[in-house]
Amino acid sequence: MELLPLGGQRRGGSRKRGGTPMTDDPKIKPATQAGHLGRDPQRFLGAVNTPVFRATTMLFPTVELLEQAERGEYDGISYGLHGLPTVTDLQEAVATLEGGYRAFAVPSGLTATTLPLLALTGVGDHVLVTDSVYGPTRVFCDNHLPRCGVEVGYYDPLAGAAIEREFRPNTRLVFTESPGSLTFEVQDIPAIADVTHRHGALVVTDNSWATPFFFRSFDHGADVSVHAATKYIGGHSDVLLGLIVANEATHPKLDRLWTDMGVTASPDDCFLGLRGLRTLPTRLARHQASALAIAEWLRTRPEVREVIYPALPESRGHALWKRDFTGASGLFGIVLQPVAKARIDAMLDGMRLFGMGWSWGGFESLMIPTYPERTRTATKWDAGGPCLRLHIGLEDPGDLVADLADGFTRLAR
Repeated sequence: MELLPLGGQRRGGSRKRGGTPMTDDPKIKPATQAGHLGRDPQRFLGAVNTPVFRATTMLFPTVELLEQAERGEYDGISYGLHGLPTVTDLQEAVATLEGGYRAFAVPSGLTATTLPLLALTGVGDHVLVTDSVYGPTRVFCDNHLPRCGVEVGYYDPLAGAAIEREFRPNTRLVFTESPGSLTFEVQDIPAIADVTHRHGALVVTDNSWATPFFFRSFDHGADVSVHAATKYIGGHSDVLLGLIVANEATHPKLDRLWTDMGVTASPDDCFLGLRGLRTLPTRLARHQASALAIAEWLRTRPEVREVIYPALPESRGHALWKRDFTGASGLFGIVLQPVAKARIDAMLDGMRLFGMGWSWGGFESLMIPTYPERTRTATKWDAGGPCLRLHIGLEDPGDLVADLADGFTRLAR
């Protein structure tokens, strides 16, 4: 009995070239790669997309091959937890798009942010985390890293090279997120990476906002890039998914913990991730164009004190964004003029097209109050007024502007 090669590997984190031959051509643009990476019709009866492989037990035709799998020497798939083609094809596609060495699919964006913190640190280490980090990542750092003997410090997201003053002899990792959650600071990742590497430490970057299309983390000094693929990569608000992309140096430790903890994503979820990847460049272009138009309109409104969208020339962080990023997604913040909370509630409760929800990156527009003064940060962020976070979806921007205009009417009553 011959085992048919399905394109998987013994470990899902092990990289195998996937996609049509044109994806190996360096002249091929990322938008074209998104349509071709991670699929090979010749492997699967001519199917355009890699099918969903649901499997647990793999059968071995001989004792010799079974024993090879026990020793970790088997080159095929020994169990359904790691190596199913739907999963490995997504991993390969994202790693290639971002210029990484290997990628790991995990069940959520939060898993993607927390697993590298566990895999790359140990007892007695110190980590530095941006003060504007995604809230659940901060909660994990506060609640669980100290139990593992890891010290945590928070640094000013605008520190740039001045982050060096926060370093200790035992600093092993710097966790960045740019732009920052809720407050949207753009970090000088190359300057931070330069300092970090001179101290022999590693840089992990949460790249969910920009995706590999608008910011290639490894080109700017990152050692690991993490994504809440629930957001733009999934794109349809119907899948929980995370991705960790590693360079060659960090891959072994990440692979070891990812394998030992059994936290791979399901093939069904990875299929949805691959589906989203195919249209990601087109969707991002629409998100960006609509967000920029609406941000410029909001800037003219008397109710709005500030629009925090790095793609706006007048916005804080624009110079760094223009230097390092190739585009901007649809997520940004606004600061309102001082107004009673009841008026903000009336504005939000009556929105017809903007929903209220904690995620973003899908086809739908969202808006929530962010209350930065209530966030768990080490430094107080004084916005000067109430804050809203907007995600601009794929609806007609004129309709979204009309919905916002009606909301401002309620705000003023």
